[in-house]
Amino acid sequence: MAVKQFQAESKRLLDLMINSIYTHREIFLRELISNASDAIDKLYYRALSDGDTGLSRDDFSISITPNKEARTLTIEDNGCGMTAEDLENNLGTIAKSGSLNFKKENEPKEDIEIIGQFGVGFYSAFMVAEKVTVVSRAYGSDEAWKWESSGAEGYTMDPASREGHGTTITLVLKANSDENNYDEFLDTYRIRELVRKYSDYIRYPIRMDVEKSRMIEGTDKDADGKYKTPEYETYTENEVLNSMVPLWRKNKSEIKEEEYNQFYKDKFHDFSDPLLVIHSSTEGTATYNALLFIPSKAPYDYYSRDYEKGLQLFSNGVMIMEKCADLLPDYFSFVRGLVDSQDLSLNISREMLQHDRQLKLIEGRLEKKIKSELESLLNHNREKYEEFFRNFGLQLKYGVYSDYGMHKELLQDLLLFYSSSEKKPVTLKEYVGRMKDEQKYIYYACGETVERIDLLPQTEALKEKGYEILYLTDNVDEFALRIMMKYDDKEFRSVSADDLGLETEEEKKEAEKQVEENKDLLAFLRDSLGGKVKAVILSQKLKSHPVCLSTEGAISMEMEKVLNSMPMPEGEKVQAQRVLEINANHPIFAKLVKLYADGNKDRAAKYAKLLYNQALLIEGVSVEDPLAFSNDICDLMVE
Repeated sequence: MAVKQFQAESKRLLDLMINSIYTHREIFLRELISNASDAIDKLYYRALSDGDTGLSRDDFSISITPNKEARTLTIEDNGCGMTAEDLENNLGTIAKSGSLNFKKENEPKEDIEIIGQFGVGFYSAFMVAEKVTVVSRAYGSDEAWKWESSGAEGYTMDPASREGHGTTITLVLKANSDENNYDEFLDTYRIRELVRKYSDYIRYPIRMDVEKSRMIEGTDKDADGKYKTPEYETYTENEVLNSMVPLWRKNKSEIKEEEYNQFYKDKFHDFSDPLLVIHSSTEGTATYNALLFIPSKAPYDYYSRDYEKGLQLFSNGVMIMEKCADLLPDYFSFVRGLVDSQDLSLNISREMLQHDRQLKLIEGRLEKKIKSELESLLNHNREKYEEFFRNFGLQLKYGVYSDYGMHKELLQDLLLFYSSSEKKPVTLKEYVGRMKDEQKYIYYACGETVERIDLLPQTEALKEKGYEILYLTDNVDEFALRIMMKYDDKEFRSVSADDLGLETEEEKKEAEKQVEENKDLLAFLRDSLGGKVKAVILSQKLKSHPVCLSTEGAISMEMEKVLNSMPMPEGEKVQAQRVLEINANHPIFAKLVKLYADGNKDRAAKYAKLLYNQALLIEGVSVEDPLAFSNDICDLMVE
């Protein structure tokens, strides 16, 4: 029979479709299996509608047959099959879908799901095949037809013979090249892997003859009954490759915790049970099933550039994408799992997904669901939540800070910080609920460890008043609080800030008087430090300690350390505007006053350097000249 031309498209369109719509060649098998499943669905649906009792769901299956010698791969089903007209309409016209038409015709009825929609999936076969042959016999028909094509040049249609209804698709694989090994699609192990990856939840059994080996009974012992090396024989077993029943489509009440745990460990290759399982089904503008897991421990590469976020994305049980990053915001990137939507087509590219309205709706609902489940865990299982936060709390803090604080309202109630008074992690809501009536701010202090922060001299006055302080030990902590600015209308205030809101009006006036009386000494001390500090002031926050450092402006001492630890152009460093605070009630200040009044300015200047270096060490910052610092201490010791 003469070669017919495709009705609508040319070789250019076929090449564009294959290379643009599909990223990986291996998905051709997913597409052909999905088409076979659709064909069975159609026939089963019609049997139900027509009251045909001769067909049972158990009668249906899909078979795969690789032939290494002939280099062919055959996919066969016993579904509805196609007439000559169907073959012309569905395969002769690229991008025309019989499944889509069937879905439209039966739109009011919801007994069945049709996977394919755009009609381009079949042509993915040409990514791996140099020739495709389709032999099909429609249910109830006595004749079969063969459609055959070697690509966009066209196709032929001829009468054929086939036992029973259904469709057989045979691919003659392309020759191997330096870039592509097409022989892999003839390997039974590889075929099994692809079926389990993409089509594990197709509702009909996918069968394949698999060659196996077994010991020949009685060959493991000799005539005297002693053990010896046994003999083996090969045999062929018709194996079902897919599990068929998606766990996420079952009712939650039917699923045991052990089933969730085993599914997670098998599917996501983790040795530990998940910390939290989130199983949700949603209908309406976005209909989908989601099965999400929060790991009990952070993956070894989680906080590295190598980590790739994303959920597995399915369409009616068939996987579209291994890791769909668009379903998860970065601050919930620790979530693993999958989403199965009835509103997404298999034939959709990564670029198209980024603009898909349904995907945006699903993403928004998943975000709310994850937050809701984490809040529930926080409120009802605090120990488990704290375990979660130890692993992934840092990511939530980055989420607060990123995008200029756009997500702070969403995430702020999930944060935990160590409390100076409670001696354990607390929420911001808990902190505010305990604030004293006269307390103006939410106080925090930064440092490398809780123990070091607890010793900071800046915390003395606050502790004396019984005020709670949040101890921040992660690099991102202060950046996150700075971008939040307030919680429940209470401003965050560092213990190193100029004004902690502790002094009465009388105390402020007394402090101003003291500063005025010693302004020349303070200016001298500042100048003697050679520009290392912006000012030297008398501190109202110190009690027993002689000195501490604070800062002016947007950059704190802790932020300076964090920023300077990052890669920067050579010679460039971030410098906070440092302020040296001296305790006016400490004997050391009286010593400075006397030295300055007696004209012993050299000694007063040396004291100023010593105090500055002491303040640096308290902050965990290295002194600039350790040798000079050591010599100054020795000079004092021999006075």
